[in-house]
Amino acid sequence: ESHLANNDKEKVAATLGIVNDAMTLMPQEPIHTGKNLNHGAQSTDKDAFYVNRTEIEAHRVNLQHLCRICGGSFKNDPYKRSHPVHGPVDDEMQALLRKKERRATSWPDLLNKVFKIDVRGDMDTIHPTNFCHNCWSVIQRKFSNAPCEVYFPRKGTMEWHPHSMSCDICGTSSHGVKRKKQAPNPQVSKKLRIIAERARKIMYARSRKQVNSKSIMKKITNCQKIHLSTKMLIVDYPADFVKSISCQICEHILADPVETTCKHLFCRLCILKCLKVIGSYCPSCRYPCFPTDLVNPVKSFLSILNTLAVRCPVKDCYEEVTLGKYSHHLSSHKEK
Repeated sequence: ESHLANNDKEKVAATLGIVNDAMTLMPQEPIHTGKNLNHGAQSTDKDAFYVNRTEIEAHRVNLQHLCRICGGSFKNDPYKRSHPVHGPVDDEMQALLRKKERRATSWPDLLNKVFKIDVRGDMDTIHPTNFCHNCWSVIQRKFSNAPCEVYFPRKGTMEWHPHSMSCDICGTSSHGVKRKKQAPNPQVSKKLRIIAERARKIMYARSRKQVNSKSIMKKITNCQKIHLSTKMLIVDYPADFVKSISCQICEHILADPVETTCKHLFCRLCILKCLKVIGSYCPSCRYPCFPTDLVNPVKSFLSILNTLAVRCPVKDCYEEVTLGKYSHHLSSHKEK
């Protein structure tokens, strides 16, 4: 019994020694492995954040080459012209607005009036900060009556979205944002082309006749140096009103106006020269007209004409005077 008890004690001691040796020799790998995994996950998150931040920065740089309104690229313009969305209105547009008797100090107001978009809440990581000169010309055409070959390249303004994996802007920044093409209807396009061609021929033939007769009468009168051009008017009046206060022959502002029996208005000097050269009939409607038939217009029309403000054509004189006081103002320059 004592021998068996001693053997059991020896076995237990040996077993405890093996366990102790194993504990001392075993490295604490599970703890270190967990730390390494956490460190790897943190480095991956940092790399992903850095890549995401780099892509957003590149997206923001690409936005600087695109128009806020139409999405076109500034590189397509040979002069690389652009205008700030949130900046003040330039001098040329301010002068045009003054002629139209309108007020606007910043581009957001004008963009809201013309394109119906609010740019005050824009973010530079989503929206471009400039717009192209083509859209500037569209705004100018909106406030001026001059014919212009400018068109808006889209049916509506561009919608901007944050950067994503399938971003259209980052791949097309050099050419502008692409649009979906619509297949044209060949029958409709052919009919429109024929109609437009016919209308163009008719209008061209009519305009040639009118231009020839007007150019001949302008050569007869030759009054560029003595009569005022309608471009000297300070306010941009409607075309019909400007036509009513201008001579039907020279197209200048009426000077010493006279009225014919057919109710047409001319400068006295112009109509007398034309009647002497082309014959005794009205240059506008070919109605018989003689120098003795010419009368002065009604006083109310003359009072309206004399209250129109014009810009002084003398160099370094920026004064604005009415037509009634224009001759007196010009005589003061001659005295000086």
